[in-house]
Amino acid sequence: MLTKEKNDQITQTGPGTPMGDVYRRYWLPALLAEELPEANCPPVRVQILSEFLVGFRDSEGRLGLIDEFCAHRCVSLWFGRNEDKGLRCPYHGWKFDINGQCIDVPSESPEFCKNIKLQSYPLVERGGVLWTYMGPPDKQPPLPEYEFCTVPATRRFISKRHQESNWLQALEGGIDSSHVSFLHSSNLEDDPLFKSAGGNKYNIQDLQPVFEVVETQGGIVIGARRNAEDDQYYWRITPFLIPSYTQVPPRGDHPVHGHFWIPIDDDNCWAWSYDYKPDRDLTEKEIWAMSQGKGVHCEYVPGTYIPKANKDNNYLMDREAQRMGSTYSGVEGIAIQDGSLQESMVGINPITGRRVAWGGTVDRTKEALAPTDKGIMMARRKMFDAIDALAKNDETPPGVDPEQQKVRSVSTLLKRDKVFHEEVEEVLRVNPGTGHTSV
Repeated sequence: MLTKEKNDQITQTGPGTPMGDVYRRYWLPALLAEELPEANCPPVRVQILSEFLVGFRDSEGRLGLIDEFCAHRCVSLWFGRNEDKGLRCPYHGWKFDINGQCIDVPSESPEFCKNIKLQSYPLVERGGVLWTYMGPPDKQPPLPEYEFCTVPATRRFISKRHQESNWLQALEGGIDSSHVSFLHSSNLEDDPLFKSAGGNKYNIQDLQPVFEVVETQGGIVIGARRNAEDDQYYWRITPFLIPSYTQVPPRGDHPVHGHFWIPIDDDNCWAWSYDYKPDRDLTEKEIWAMSQGKGVHCEYVPGTYIPKANKDNNYLMDREAQRMGSTYSGVEGIAIQDGSLQESMVGINPITGRRVAWGGTVDRTKEALAPTDKGIMMARRKMFDAIDALAKNDETPPGVDPEQQKVRSVSTLLKRDKVFHEEVEEVLRVNPGTGHTSV
């Protein structure tokens, strides 16, 4: 449980908020590279951390991320003409380069432009993602080194989907291994990106996992153990890096997947999902399954990144499938099973103070956590520590250092007398070109 004050502190990420200041010290995924595919392509609206921006690739192929609204009369530059090294407002022709600098006002002399500049942030392509850094320029860290964005393009698949909830309740679902045995139980043997893995049976057989959590330089490692044969435990070990990176423990030789949850505003987020194999190309069947919304991905409303199954159509709920057990919740697909429940969580209307469901920020003054929530409790504590250290001492938050990003998830069988984090310490670190330790 959190007080309202603490809940607000950790969930709100707009300019000038404590958690927003933390988020702004990282390179954050802003767009898929496919959204700005070529020079002079149409600009794209980007809302992130409650800031309204527009991304574009100019005539020389350079990437820019600038304030969405023209400095003249605040027209949206999404309507702009992307031409000749800049984005031109169609209202009166004011033109801005990738750094937000006004470079042409047709009705005025060149001197007029010099002191007109929009807010801008760097935008860099790496691993199929366009990343931005929104913090103090003198604190800008090196580019990210998460393993999925360092492997060849043939070895990864990346997607994103809009989620109508605060980012934190989405993240907390991602580091909660116990719900898999319930919410996703039917998918373990029918989803092509999960089925037939040796460890699946332990998720089904043992519904009372025991959690152990270990702090790391970049965040935490969460170990969930279940009973196995031959005096062993089946361990699923999840790394979490502040502020919102997770990697789900692998299943057999399937691609390994994980997430970022990036705030759009305090009531919506982007759920970024990636799959990759460090030691081989993804197969055609795997890529096809991902593109069809299998695994941690989803189908879309055509022409958008909005899930096809969403709040407006009750997530295509199938009560007969729920009754028969072909889906545990009646909702199809791992991504939407998670998203539907996280969007349904009860929150507080900030104006009326009344409890409301569907979207927004969950009211954590009403929650009752259990021992299986140890990872969530520790993650919150690490984030509060990062907030305090940054606010009081300008201390760089955990997980900013690229070396701390070189982590992997693990699934393994260990003898019951072994200390899990000591046994897997080496394989929790990235070893380029080799596969994950997996059951």
